[in-house]
Amino acid sequence: MKKVYGSASEALDGLLSDGMLIAAGGFGLCGIPELLIDALVESGVKDLTVASNNAGVDDFGLGKLLATRQIKKMMSSYVGENKEFMRQYLGGELELEFNPQGTLAERMRAGGACIPGFYTKTGVGTQIAEGKEVKTFDGEDYILERGIFADLSIVKAWKADDTGNLVFRKTARNFNPPAAMCGKVCVVEVEEIVPRGSLDPDHIHLPGIYVHRIVQGEHEKRIEQRTTRKREEA
Repeated sequence: MKKVYGSASEALDGLLSDGMLIAAGGFGLCGIPELLIDALVESGVKDLTVASNNAGVDDFGLGKLLATRQIKKMMSSYVGENKEFMRQYLGGELELEFNPQGTLAERMRAGGACIPGFYTKTGVGTQIAEGKEVKTFDGEDYILERGIFADLSIVKAWKADDTGNLVFRKTARNFNPPAAMCGKVCVVEVEEIVPRGSLDPDHIHLPGIYVHRIVQGEHEKRIEQRTTRKREEA
């Protein structure tokens, strides 16, 4: 089965449809699938629901899809650095399903493990719990959260072999493994494709069984907020 494709657009060919649910890896601008996001922008697919920790910044990452109004709803834990995200939400132009950060990660992981729902204490007694089933275990209340089953996962990894075994680099691992797991189809962009058998099995973060398509490309290393100080004079 061919998994390696020549470009992000080729890797997404035949997978996109209006109104689909996409799980996107990344945290801030760390480990985001920027090439696949650009290909989504170019495709013109619309009315998307995107499950991702946040939406990048105004001119990079998922922020590009917000700018083109291709996203109808975000399932996120953080609005933060993206002014357009905040503006659309406060203006009633964008649906937003807030999730505690750990809950969002676990909802993705649960979907990947075919678990339809789980109970958690996080959010009990807050707006997060509104409309959700509450169950008592050992005298403590827990709310039911549903697993996320995405139509498509887009993730970023450091290395892959041609079978899709993935290695993530340090904190860029973040939401990428659970996002990859919960999609019916997972497309991953990587910095390097290595020969089959060259990855130490103990160092593989996500096995290739979860990965359907791979694209290699050049990536931009951005910093959300560059904070500097003047060098102390000698």
